Amino acid sequence: MSSLPARAERRCHNAVNPLHSCLFFSPDLGAEMARIGIEDPSAVYFATRAAALGAVGAGTVGATFYNFNPVLVARHVPAVWETASPDVVLGARIRAADATLRRLLGEEVIASDEMAEAARLALRATEACTPHARPLYAAHADLPVPEEPHLAFWHAATLLREHRGDAHLAALLAAGLDPLESLVSHTATGKGMAIGWILSTRGWRRTDWEAASGRLRLRGLLDAGEEAALTEAGTALRAEVEEATDRMDTAPYEHLGAKGVERLTDLARGFLFTAAAAGAFPASATGRG
Repeated sequence: MSSLPARAERRCHNAVNPLHSCLFFSPDLGAEMARIGIEDPSAVYFATRAAALGAVGAGTVGATFYNFNPVLVARHVPAVWETASPDVVLGARIRAADATLRRLLGEEVIASDEMAEAARLALRATEACTPHARPLYAAHADLPVPEEPHLAFWHAATLLREHRGDAHLAALLAAGLDPLESLVSHTATGKGMAIGWILSTRGWRRTDWEAASGRLRLRGLLDAGEEAALTEAGTALRAEVEEATDRMDTAPYEHLGAKGVERLTDLARGFLFTAAAAGAFPASATGRG
């Protein structure tokens, strides 16, 4: 039984995660990756997220990223490593994170005691993260912690995000939701990404989407109407996916304790307020479905 208030870990994640995810929507990342020869948006994303794993192939990236069309992944991986090695990509990534946080938060926040405190708290939470069956988390946990507090905070936010993300994939598998079914059902909750954006960034076709929708209807999870809303059973299944993810992601926040979780959440929300004023967060900066 958790010693934390109900859903405290999810609230903390929701505050901290955008400060990791904003990098993938930042022009600074595109600029740094272009300097090392990687310009295609999909190649940028695959390389940036997968570099911690090493020069892996399309199968590994497809498996760990989960909801991308394997055809799209294979178009860029492993060829991207011929343009820039994983170590070179990781260097570009941390430079982009530095530039992005400085631009969105400002030098005063970057140098503040609050940022140093947030870094300490987030890193303390990661002490209880576990690597088993969490490949993206484990790969990032092997990377050194940056010395500068804002980059240490970004690194810790990355670890917490991938730790939860790997758990979320286990929850999707347990729920019997394949990569595209997970996206369709998430969008049907009203909280997911827009269909057009998913198709353009994840590499799926409209016919793929309709086929996945059909499979969900056969299971009684999606209504037959044009709005493709979740049925009562579908809503319950998606709720169980989120609850299972919370259960598998409780340890870092239990380790931090209720006061630490509350303080980290408050600090991260303060940073988000500053970053949001700079236009940091488009509507989709999270998820794997």
